[in-house]
Order: sequence, then structure tokens, then C-alpha cells
Amino acid sequence: MEEKITHLLKKAVTIQASDLHLTIGMPPMFRINGELVKMDTETISPDVMTAMAESILPANYLQILREKGEVDFSYGIPQVSRFRINAYHQRSHISMAIRVLSTSIPSLEELRMPQILSKIAERKQGLVLVTGPTGSGKSTTLASMLKHINETQKKHIITLEDPIEYLHKHRNSIIDQREVGSDTKSFANGLRASLRQDPDVILVGEMRDLETIATAITAAETGHLVFATLHTSNAPATIDRIIDVFPPGQQAQIRIQLASVLTAIVSQRLFPTVNRQGRRAATEILINNPAIANMIRNEKVHQIHNVMQTSRKEGMNTLAMSIQELLNRKEVSHEEVYPYLQERNA
Repeated sequence: MEEKITHLLKKAVTIQASDLHLTIGMPPMFRINGELVKMDTETISPDVMTAMAESILPANYLQILREKGEVDFSYGIPQVSRFRINAYHQRSHISMAIRVLSTSIPSLEELRMPQILSKIAERKQGLVLVTGPTGSGKSTTLASMLKHINETQKKHIITLEDPIEYLHKHRNSIIDQREVGSDTKSFANGLRASLRQDPDVILVGEMRDLETIATAITAAETGHLVFATLHTSNAPATIDRIIDVFPPGQQAQIRIQLASVLTAIVSQRLFPTVNRQGRRAATEILINNPAIANMIRNEKVHQIHNVMQTSRKEGMNTLAMSIQELLNRKEVSHEEVYPYLQERNA
């Protein structure tokens, strides 16, 4: 069965799919430019599904799947690509959601990201958050920012990922990549330990809990540049999410700390191009400055969008402003982006 799933994975790479979904009663489904596409009519039986999963799941992860009902792991095919796989139970059977990972890390220029992201990556310390829904390109943006650091600066970079997605090579910097579950017990444990490993830059794959968020803020306070992700929709919502994680009695102090350490928030969405041959990222960018910091401290986060709209010279913009630029360049269709154009005159 390993040969069968290897064939499907190679096909996903060949047709430039971002994801492959395998579930019983359905043929393999490929996500291409954001849309699910059926490439075959033969449905997957429970026996075939189980055999495919067991053929690529390491023994220890197979045990986790049986005990917990789901497991994340990475899988690689030499000279083809690497894959991030989530195997899970549904209706007492196994399904798999597979993300195709590029073997090469694109530059920020290749991603057509705003130039300000390069300047953010060159900061000496602070907290940089990249946010957006699942599948919005957060991991790729972060990998590209680390690539910029790796190629232009002499730093020690530590990443904490679940699982490791992009493989970085040492260039001007040293990059140590640690996988949650195999190299460290949890994000919080790995993050605490990283502070004793002489890092300049720390990447936290996801800030999932209070302990991880608190430690990330502390790391930024103590002179490190910390990158992390959150599944939030925009910059103000990201700030509120971080503060709301803490008990009410601690929130005033966290506001002060966050106002001090926050460097930038980059929120993004991916939209299919007009010709349906690719996708383009629309970004919302907040750069912390005295006005923004004051709003965070004084519980006026709802006013931050107004500052972002009028601070283009500092590199800030709202999501609607970015979408409008894509529309003006005729790179995306109005039908695709209309639900996100809440600011009609941005």
C-alpha cells in the first residue's frame, strides 16, 4: 500500500495541489488553487485506507492515533517533496489530510509580499505575529522571513514546529529546528528550554495556550526576536485574543507588556488569481508605534484600525486596502474578495 499512497503524493506534487484528502467512500481529492478537485472515480475502501495509513505511519505515531484519535507527522519522498500529514479517526475509520510542502523556500519577493516584511525580519528583538485562517500561507510567510534572516544576518535561530514543515539549511545563520512530540514535549517546554540555548531568533509554530503565550512575551522582553502564529482574523482581534487568554487579574499587566514588546502583526488571506493558475496573498499589517502602544495599554484596541488606515508611510495597511490593490492590478476577481471588502472606501 505504500506504493499506492506514494503514487498519490507524487501526483499531488505534479499537479501542484496544496493538499490531498483521503477518506473512505470517496476518491482521492486534491485541493488546487483553493478548490477541491476529484481526479479519479475509484473510491477508497476502509481496508485500503487503513493499509495506506499503516504503510507510512511510524510505529509510535500509529499508537498515538489509536489512543488519541488523531496525530500529526511529517513524511518525505526523496527528490519529490515533503508532506505534513494529519491522520484522524472519523466514524471509527481513518482519514488523512495531507499538506504538500515545497522543497524550496520562496523569497518574500517571490511571494509578492510587502517590502516592510524584510525590515520587520531585520529587527533585533520583539514579538512578530503572523495570523490568518488555516491554509492562508502563514507557514510559508514565516519560512520566507527566516530565510531572509538566514541569508543576510549571522544569528542563531531556533524553531519549534508541529510538525517541521520547511527544511532550512545553514547559511549565514545557524538554524536548529525542533519538532514538538519528538524533539520536545510541547511548545511551552521547548520555548522555555530555548531561552537557555543562546538564540537570537525564536519561531513558535503556534501559540496555543497561556503558558506558551506568556513565555513568548517574556522571550521578546529579554532581547529576542520571536515569531509566532495565531488563528485570528485581523490585528485588533489578535491583540484581544492574547490578552483574553490571561485571567482578569493579570490582563492589565499583560497589556503593558504586550504594548512594549509587540513589533508587528501580519494577517493574511489567499485568493485565487483571475486566471485560476495561482493564488495571491492579501495582507493586513500593523507596525507597533507609540500611538498603537498607547491604545493597547489603555484598552482602546478598537481604534487601531483607524491608525492603520492612515499610516501607509510606516508600512501599515488594512486587509481591505491590500485587497483593493489586488483588484486594481486585476490579479483577483471581485466575486472572490467581495466578502472581505468591509471597508468599501479603503
